[in-house]
Parts: sequence; structure tokens; C-alpha cells
Amino acid sequence: MRPRSKARDHALRILYQLDLAGDDLEAGLTSYLRHHRVAKANQPYVEALVRGTVAHREALDAAITRQAANWRLGRMAVIDRNVLRLAAYELVVDHDVPPTVVINEAVELAKRYGAPESGKFVNGILDSIRKAYALAAG
Repeated sequence: MRPRSKARDHALRILYQLDLAGDDLEAGLTSYLRHHRVAKANQPYVEALVRGTVAHREALDAAITRQAANWRLGRMAVIDRNVLRLAAYELVVDHDVPPTVVINEAVELAKRYGAPESGKFVNGILDSIRKAYALAAG
């Protein structure tokens, strides 16, 4: 797995843990990094993804909800919800990675950790978010 892909994997695991346990961001991040093998070179990127996603969670949740027809965020599987948040952060806020790469990486995470239909579900919502923000941008 490539370094940024691995970093996203770690970031997703941290976001999932924070969502399930309701842990404090700093405590959850510190605990995860202490107990899991995260390459030193990847730690800043993992932390940036997690901190950015948490900091913008309200806006990201709103963007996801607008595009998730007939789905409330609370009804989504915890893993799907956090894959969507992480990818939406990269699509809407960070802009460091091309949208097609962000969506492909998110679909792979959803397939790896989610239900059999998670990949398609995540792909559809993220593609709608990408299109909505592309239209808004210009």
C-alpha cells in the first residue's frame, strides 16, 4: 500500500474510533499513534487528515447529507459515514489530491472495511459532492 493510502487507512481508523467511542480528539489520536505502527513520515499527514476532518465535521456532514438522498447521517454505517467524511474533507476543504484519486481511495477503503455495497454507496455520494462543488466553483 502506498504511503498516502496507508495514511488514509490510519486516519479512517482513528475517525471510526472517535465516532464510536466519542473520545476526545487529542486523546484518541495520541492513543492510536502510540498503539499502532504508523510510519514516522506518515504521522503528520495522518494527523492533518484527522484534525481537518474533525474541525470541519459540521460542514462535511451537511455536504454529505445534501447528496445522500433518503439517507440520514445517523442511519449510515459508522465506517461508511467516516469514509465519506474523510473523503469529503479532501474534496471540499483540502484540495491537495485530485478528486478522482480521493474518490478511488475512498471506494477502496469502503470496500475493505464496509459492507458489500459500501463501495457503490460511497462512490455515488462522493461523485455527487464532487459535481456540486465543481459547479459552485465555476
